[in-house]
Amino acid sequence: MATEYDVVILGGGTGGYVAAIRAAQLGLKTAVVEKEKLGGTCLHKGCIPSKALLRSAEVYKTSREAAQFGIETSDVSLNFEKVQHRKQEIVDKLASGVQHLMKKGKIDIYEGYGRILGPSIFSPMPGTISVERNNGEDNDMLIPKHVIIATGSRPRMLPGLEADGKYILTSDEALQLKELPESIIIVGGGVIGIEWASMLHDFGVKVTVIEYADRILPTEDKDISKEMQTLLTKKGIEIATGSKVLTDSFTAKTDGVSIQAEKDGETVTYSAEKMLISVGRQANVEGIGLENTDIVTGNGVISVNDTYQTKESHIYAIGDVIGGLQLAHVASREGIIAAEHIAGLEPLPLNPAFVPKCIYSNPEAASVGLTEEEANQNGYQTKIGKFPFMAIGKALVHGETDGFVKIVADADTDDILGVHMIGPHVTDMISEAGLAKVLDASPWEIGHTIHPHPSLSEAIGEAALAADGKAIHF
Repeated sequence: MATEYDVVILGGGTGGYVAAIRAAQLGLKTAVVEKEKLGGTCLHKGCIPSKALLRSAEVYKTSREAAQFGIETSDVSLNFEKVQHRKQEIVDKLASGVQHLMKKGKIDIYEGYGRILGPSIFSPMPGTISVERNNGEDNDMLIPKHVIIATGSRPRMLPGLEADGKYILTSDEALQLKELPESIIIVGGGVIGIEWASMLHDFGVKVTVIEYADRILPTEDKDISKEMQTLLTKKGIEIATGSKVLTDSFTAKTDGVSIQAEKDGETVTYSAEKMLISVGRQANVEGIGLENTDIVTGNGVISVNDTYQTKESHIYAIGDVIGGLQLAHVASREGIIAAEHIAGLEPLPLNPAFVPKCIYSNPEAASVGLTEEEANQNGYQTKIGKFPFMAIGKALVHGETDGFVKIVADADTDDILGVHMIGPHVTDMISEAGLAKVLDASPWEIGHTIHPHPSLSEAIGEAALAADGKAIHF
C-alpha cells in the first residue's frame, strides 16, 4: 500500500519531530518514520536523561555539604536505583508529551526503518520511502513531495576500543548503569566527557579524564577551559591533557581495565574499573538509501545549503546528520527552517554566532558568539570585560562563588562579539547574552540594563561595564 504525503521525515528526534510539528502547522500532510522511539537521542540517550542524572548528583553533593549552610545532616546515602528510576520517569513523561503533540498535529507515525528509494513506478524522482515495520508487518511505501532527513548521530568509537557494555562504555551504555563503578577512565575531554566526569565525581566515583588536545573543552574560550580544568582538578578529578591514548595497550580483567597514553614522549598507564569513550559523535548516513540519490556527502555528513536542501532539491537534511553544531536546539531550528522553506516561506537562515552552547557540569559553562582567540584571528581589535562571581551577593548566598562572566567586544564598533560564562546557573543566564547578540547590543547597552539585586545575572551587567573599565563592585 502506498500513501502520499507532502512531507515525510526520516527520524523522530528533536529536529525531526519539531520539523513535523511546524510542517503540520503550515497545513502540510506530514509523516514521521522512526526506528526506535520518538524524541530520539536527546530525549532517550542524551540531553534529558544525562541532565536528570546531573541534577541527582548535584543534590547528593549539596546534601553532603549541607553543614556549610547550617543544616546538620547525617547518614546521607545514595540510592542509585532510585536515581535511575527518577531519570526514566522524566524521560517517559516527556516522551508521552511528544506523542500527544504528534496526535494534536495529525502527524502519522511509522515505527520502523525507513530507506529512500530511487526513481520507481511511484515517483520519477528519488524520494519514495520504504518503511520496514518494527512489528514485522508488510513494508509501507510512502510517496512524499518532500523528504527531510533527520537521522541524527551515534557515539563515535576509537578503533580497538569498541564499546562492549561491560568494560568499555559510551554515553548510551553509561546512562543504563545499574550501579556506579568505583573508578572510571574517560577518554575525551569535550563537552560530553566533562559532563560525565563532573557527574560521576559528584556521585563519588574516582574519575580520570584523558584528552588528546592541549586543553579540555578545546572549542571553548581558553579562559573557560583553564578555569574548568582548575576547578575540576580542585574537586579531585585527574585530568591529563595533550595525551594520546594507545588503543593497542588496552587490557581488561575481572577487576577492571587499563590503558596507556603517551604525552611528551613518555608513556603513562591508567587503570580503573570501567572506561567511557567520549570522542564525539558520528552521523547516521549509512543504510538510509543515499546511494539511490544524487545527495552529496563529505567528511561523513550530508552537504546542504542554507535552507537545508541537499543536491536533490526536494530532499532536505537537518540536525547531527549534517554536522556543524550538533545541538538539540540547533536541530530544532533547522527543522523549522526546512519546513517553512518547503511551505514556500522565506525563513531567516540560522546564524551560528547566535547559537548558545551549554555545558551542564558542576560548575556549568555557557557561551555564545566568538571566543577571544577567534575574534583576534578574524582581525577584530577586541576589548574584554570580565567579572567574577565571588563579587556577586547571590553567588555567596548560593555558596557557589567560583567562575566568572567574560564579554568579548569590538573595540572599534562596540558590538558584542562573544559572551562566555562559567559558574552557577550560567546555562540559564546565557539567553540574555544570546538576545544581546541577535540585537547587536553593545557592552554599554548591557551595562545600562538594570539587573535585579541580588541576582546572579548582575555578573553579566558588571562584565559589560568592565569592558569599559567601569565595573562597580570589583
